[in-house]
Amino acid sequence: MRRVSIFGATGSIGQSTLSLLRAAPEGSYALEAVTGGHNVAQLAHDARAHCAGLAVTAYPDEYQALKDHLSGTGIEAAAGVDALIEAAERPADWVMSAIIGAAGLAPGLAALRQGKILALANKESLVAAGPLLLAEARKHGATILPVDSEHSGIFQALRGEDTETVDTVTLTASGGAFRDWPLDRLATATPAEAANHPNWSMGQRITIDSASMFNKSMEIIETHAFFGFSPEQIDVLIHPESLVHALVRFADGGVIAHLGPPDMRHAIGFALNWPDRVTLPVDRLDLSKVGQLNFSAPDPARYPALRLAYGVIDAGGLAGAAFTAAKETALDAFIAGEIRFTDMVGVVETVLERHIGGGGAKSPDIGFESIQLTNTLARDAARQIIAKRRNNR
Repeated sequence: MRRVSIFGATGSIGQSTLSLLRAAPEGSYALEAVTGGHNVAQLAHDARAHCAGLAVTAYPDEYQALKDHLSGTGIEAAAGVDALIEAAERPADWVMSAIIGAAGLAPGLAALRQGKILALANKESLVAAGPLLLAEARKHGATILPVDSEHSGIFQALRGEDTETVDTVTLTASGGAFRDWPLDRLATATPAEAANHPNWSMGQRITIDSASMFNKSMEIIETHAFFGFSPEQIDVLIHPESLVHALVRFADGGVIAHLGPPDMRHAIGFALNWPDRVTLPVDRLDLSKVGQLNFSAPDPARYPALRLAYGVIDAGGLAGAAFTAAKETALDAFIAGEIRFTDMVGVVETVLERHIGGGGAKSPDIGFESIQLTNTLARDAARQIIAKRRNNR
C-alpha cells in the first residue's frame, strides 16, 4: 500500500487523481492528506470518501467550515500556509503537487525533503524555481515526475534514450478558445469566452492561460528547467486535435511522438504507477476514427506570450519568478474585468523589462527567500502597470 497526499485536491488535476485512486484495486493506496481552497465542502467530501488523515484549506477563514464538515469523522482539519507545509512534511510515498500558482512551491519543497516522489503539475514551481527544486530533489534522493501531458510525453519518449542524442523537442498546443477568432476580436474577449476550451476539461485559470498561450510559455521554460534542453531545441506546434502531446526528434532524424486522448488521467496515472505501466480507465485512441492529424506553426501576432518564454530562459536567475508573478497578477486582473485579454502580455512584458533591466535576473542568490521577494516585487509592479492602464482607458 502506497501512502498518497494530494495538494490541490479540489481542482481538476486533484479530482482526476482521486478518480484514479478510486479505480485502483482495493488496498493499493492510503490517502494521507488532501488540501484545497475555498471549496471546503468538496474537500471534506473527498477526505471522508478516502479516509484521509488530514484535510487542509489554504484559507484560514474557511477553517471553521472545514472543521464542521469533518465533525465526527476523526479526520484532522487545518488551515493556512503553515498547515500546507506541515501536511507536505507528513510521511507519504507519492505527493501530487497540483496547487495553482506560486503558492505550490513551498509545499513542493517540503514534500521533496521526504525523499520520495513528487508528481509535479504545478507549472510555476519549475518556472520560478527550477534549479532550487531540482537541487532539493538531489539532496534528499527524491524523484520529480512531470504530470503536464506535454512533459509526461517527453519523459516517456526519452525512456531508455540518451538525451545527448536529442535534436529538438516539440510541445503541442490546441490553440485554445480563440484559435480561430479574428485577431481584431481578441481585445473584446471575456473571461467566460476564454475559459471555454475546445478539447480539455480544466479549471478556469489554466484554460484562460491556454487561450493566451501563457501555459505554453511556462511549458517551454519548464522543458528547459527539467530536461536541460536549450531554447533552440524547444519549439511549439498548434495541433487542434490535442492527441499528440509531444514529439522528440533525435540526431538520426527519427521522431518519437507521444499520443493519447486529451485526458489528464493518462499522465497522472503514469506518474502514479511509475516505473510500471498499469491499466487505466481512459479511452483508447483509435486513429482510424480520427482520420487525420493537423499541425501548424503558431502565429506570433495571435500568441505573443510565446516569445516571452525564450527571453526568460536567456535572462535566467530570478526572471522565471518575476514572470510567474506578473502572469498570475495579470490573469487576476483580466478575470476581474480590470484589463483586456490582449493587455496581459503587455503587463508581463513590462514587468520583465524592469526586472531584467534592473539586474534582478542575474542575482546570485537564487534561494527560496529571494524567489519570494521577487514574487512580491513583480506582483506590486504588475498592479501598478494595471492601475495605470485602467486609468488611461
